[in-house]
Amino acid sequence: MNSMAVRLENIVTSGTFSLDGGTWDVDNNVYVLGDDTEVLVFDPSHDAQQVKDQVGDRKVKAIILTHAHDDHISEVKEFQELVGNPPTYLHEDDMVLWEKVYPGTKPDHFISDGDTFTIGDVELKALHTPGHSPGCVCFFFELDGKPILISGDTLFNGGPGATGRSYSDFDTIIESIKNKLFVLPGETVVYTGHGDSTSIGAEKPHLQEWIERGH
Repeated sequence: MNSMAVRLENIVTSGTFSLDGGTWDVDNNVYVLGDDTEVLVFDPSHDAQQVKDQVGDRKVKAIILTHAHDDHISEVKEFQELVGNPPTYLHEDDMVLWEKVYPGTKPDHFISDGDTFTIGDVELKALHTPGHSPGCVCFFFELDGKPILISGDTLFNGGPGATGRSYSDFDTIIESIKNKLFVLPGETVVYTGHGDSTSIGAEKPHLQEWIERGH
């Protein structure tokens, strides 16, 4: 393998998600995108050491957060310290959730719709996709000529992200999926925040079903 070839790695971490007075057990997908020297880490959840072990001795250029629910961010500060304090990126509209976990602090940078991130020869584009939370962001890029989306909790295998809790809205997530994600190529592989991956082409035909069922 070309040591400088960018690749996408996935590990699954386990822990809890708490909001609105309830707590649930969840497994999260953590993504590491990079080559043998440097990486971007998406949503280092639940177990900072497990994510650090996946990174190894590679340099973490940035920690990128798809949104700020506590199952995605509760280990961010610890992970930052383990890997040399790289900057953390989050959309500003999720500060209301960030502050529940890290009161009185801010991430290092805010993400805006259309921002780009580069790792090796790969450029990622940030797509602001509110609904599951106000500041949800997906990341679109091409790897080895194939289109890929890191969707966080916006789009899953089988439907949109949950919208039954505070700061979420079903109509908003449907608009985000329809206007930001379903315009992407059908062959785009979707790597989700929880559970199995899917593709834009596999999910797109079901939009009307989701609208009718309301979740």
